[in-house]
Amino acid sequence: MPELIVCPPLSRAHGGAEHGWVLAADDGRTLLSHGSAPLALLPAGNDVTLLVPGTALSWHAVALPPGNLGGAARLRSVLDGLLEERLLDEPESLHFALEPGAKPGATVWVAASQRIELRAAVQALESAGRRVTRIVPEFAPQPAEAPAMLFATGEPESAQLTVCDANGVATLPLSPASLALVDSAPLDTAVASAEPAVAAQAEALLGQRLPIVQTPERWLQAARSSWDLGQFDLASSGRARAGKKFGALLNALRHAPQWRAARWGAAVLVLAQLVGLNAWAWKERNALEAKRAGINAILVQTFPSVKVVLDAPLQMASEVAALQQSTGGVATLDLEPMLAALGASLPPGRVPTALDYSAGQLRLRGLNLSATEIGSLTNTMAARGYTARGEGDLLLVQAEAKR
Repeated sequence: MPELIVCPPLSRAHGGAEHGWVLAADDGRTLLSHGSAPLALLPAGNDVTLLVPGTALSWHAVALPPGNLGGAARLRSVLDGLLEERLLDEPESLHFALEPGAKPGATVWVAASQRIELRAAVQALESAGRRVTRIVPEFAPQPAEAPAMLFATGEPESAQLTVCDANGVATLPLSPASLALVDSAPLDTAVASAEPAVAAQAEALLGQRLPIVQTPERWLQAARSSWDLGQFDLASSGRARAGKKFGALLNALRHAPQWRAARWGAAVLVLAQLVGLNAWAWKERNALEAKRAGINAILVQTFPSVKVVLDAPLQMASEVAALQQSTGGVATLDLEPMLAALGASLPPGRVPTALDYSAGQLRLRGLNLSATEIGSLTNTMAARGYTARGEGDLLLVQAEAKR
């Protein structure tokens, strides 16, 4: 499903305000379309990634105390104490978010933003039926081992230079005076880009050609960050967080380059299984057809009068019975062999008082057999090819059906 990335206005969001948006393909890397519109006119899609503009965030490195920090309320109190003297606003008016993988006893980055404005942006989207699944920053600090990132953005009269490195995020006017404030060491290996409107200014200032990156492409890159500012009072439920993690993992498995070999391996394995199953099924089907053809051939060779084979075992039994009848022979369902088998199986001295034979079934009365004797008789008659069962003072005997 395509991913919708929405960047709200800096002022308190409302339904009629213009929201910048980007629609990304399933892989999270391909830009499908982009634009700006009120909430009611955003592209279709229920789940939204909310992009917080870089100017709405401040970044602070804090050393978390070691040990268990307890729940969210306890951690929030700790952050309030650590950041109280660094902030221009009261901590209660700000929303905090820790960097991914933050652990007690380590120095971590904390993103701070205006709580009311951020909550208003989330509520405006959700009131419009758009569920916010992630909140990501437009710019974020870089890991210590990663090169610095330089972004020249804006319009010529208000051009800005944003530097993202291991020291945090700094947004300055695009001017020589601002460049002098930036540490020159990371600039030598920095990855720089510029938006089309300020590319010429940035190239003149930095003294090098810069790749052109449109704002939607930069937002698309920011949405792939591991940051999620939806923490503390803006945190999703446990089920939603699990769903987001599962969705991110599934998306990585489907599209991330490092999983390409695994995807090819899985595809080859599935294909091999399908080919193997089809080959095994074909072999079994041929063996079954061969057995069925052999049985049909025996029937046709033995009884040439049979022209159409529908059920070979049943037809063969019928032909054998007809042959026995026409030649004066007896079959198991005839009265004579049935009486002979019954006479050899009944307890001594038991003689029926009444006997009735019809359509291959023999009924006898007056035997007065006990349950034990009926059980023994049933087993004995079964060995001779007959079924026998008692119904009150009546004994029913018939030949077993042969298939």
